[in-house]
Amino acid sequence: MLCALCPRRCGALRDETRGEGFCQMPSLPVCARAALHFWEEPCISGQAGAGTVFFSGCTLGCVFCQNRPISRENFGKTLTPDELYAVFGRLAGQGACCIELVTPTQFTHTLSRVLGRPVPGNLPVVWNSGGYERADVLKALEGKVDVYLPDLKYLTPALAEKYSGAKDYPPAAKAAILEMFRQRGPVRLENGLLKSGVLIRHLILPGQVAEARRVMDWVADSFPPGAVLFSLMAQYTPVGGLDGFPELGRPLRPSELRAARAYMENLGLAGYVQGLESCGEGFIPQFDLTGL
Repeated sequence: MLCALCPRRCGALRDETRGEGFCQMPSLPVCARAALHFWEEPCISGQAGAGTVFFSGCTLGCVFCQNRPISRENFGKTLTPDELYAVFGRLAGQGACCIELVTPTQFTHTLSRVLGRPVPGNLPVVWNSGGYERADVLKALEGKVDVYLPDLKYLTPALAEKYSGAKDYPPAAKAAILEMFRQRGPVRLENGLLKSGVLIRHLILPGQVAEARRVMDWVADSFPPGAVLFSLMAQYTPVGGLDGFPELGRPLRPSELRAARAYMENLGLAGYVQGLESCGEGFIPQFDLTGL
């Protein structure tokens, strides 16, 4: 296939086992881990854990990425659609409260077909993406994804270009999130678990509280109160590859989190605020082909 799945529309040739273009992925899904995951928002992980599948490759080039072995170094195992469906079944059998697909955008074409089959255990499907999606491509997932969990990393094109190599990220992500909301509508929770709807995440970067405010303003202006959930994330951890970006070489300051949290509360956004105790490399999953 000549790929146009993400906003880059790079036209790369992708066959079953080999990929060119930005994400460097083949057309068959490549996965690095499939296991119960307890570190998501409480409405995603619950008590039993999310049945999380980490996909390799990425449509973004975030200089601060914590998952570099899979996002840029292509570590992972290629699975057929039947093998991936079997992974879903094993996660359901372990008691997962949902099937969560992490960084799935580059495999939307294949996942759309896999999700056309009944999900094992009738579990909700969570689409956990960086937000850099084509809204028209997302239409292929309508009725197949229950919960959208997108990032909204930036609203300033210059920041998106500097840190993720995607100047068009802001308009693309906003359009994608609006399409996600069109598909699923207001959030629906049952017994504390998110069964349907959109939960928007924003990772506060060092020195970028003003950008966090811009993101929260857009969310508050774009959706009725309580219609979506918002997650303010403080887990930023400096990792390798930050040469040339000294401003990102430190964790978030408590004062930055306090300021962003106060702004979220003043806006009345419903959702979650992550504590600084979530910062550290100990919270980065082990990408070792577990569960595959």
